[in-house]
Amino acid sequence: MKIVVAGKGGVGKTTVSGTVARALAQAGHRVLALDADTNPMLGVSLGVGPEQTDLLTAVREGLATGETEHERSTEGFVDRFGTDAPDGIRLVVASRIDQPNPGCTCCGVSAEQLLGELEGTDQIVVGDLEAGIGTVLRLQPGQADVVVVVAQPTAKSLEVARRALEAAPERAPRVIVVANRVRDDEDLATIHAALGENHEYVIVPDEPAIAEADRDGRAAIDVDPDAPGVRALVDLADRLAGIGAPA
Repeated sequence: MKIVVAGKGGVGKTTVSGTVARALAQAGHRVLALDADTNPMLGVSLGVGPEQTDLLTAVREGLATGETEHERSTEGFVDRFGTDAPDGIRLVVASRIDQPNPGCTCCGVSAEQLLGELEGTDQIVVGDLEAGIGTVLRLQPGQADVVVVVAQPTAKSLEVARRALEAAPERAPRVIVVANRVRDDEDLATIHAALGENHEYVIVPDEPAIAEADRDGRAAIDVDPDAPGVRALVDLADRLAGIGAPA
């Protein structure tokens, strides 16, 4: 199964990606976490830590300067540009580089192409996409099984989410909305008014434990796995894995 997480920058999609990936791995699934954001920080949300996350980014950026050797196979790509994360997760940085060689897998590959090449693997792929809807628009059928759209109750976030929700159904058989940082019924009503109520929703309350994790550079699931906001994302992972039925 391939799950991609989209949304405006700053809405919490990386936290959603990292927490869902950790929860899936803790439930016994083999997980590949794909960081395709132009500001790759998924390692922090997975619990790898800021230093190792920066190191992975530097190795990736080394392709543009010649400091990193190129890799032409998908398997080699996962090995060379990845690291082991908690709970047995493999984290791979696949962000864009400034001087790509289109004929080289590690340079020219896009997030959507890599997702397509991972077809048929015995693992769950969780992809943290670049901010906005560019990658969602480029997805082809079969490159993702689930698109998770993260939104918070602000005008800019909801506009990006609305556009993502328009595009996603043609590209993946299942679409889920994560209503993030919901403080009260008014926030939820704002999200429903902008996006409609006929989507599969997961409501994540405004969560101090997640804010603490962001501040300290830790994984939210390590800070407080029983916090309501974290539990909502663990429940989402259960739902995605088929443990829980869609709402």
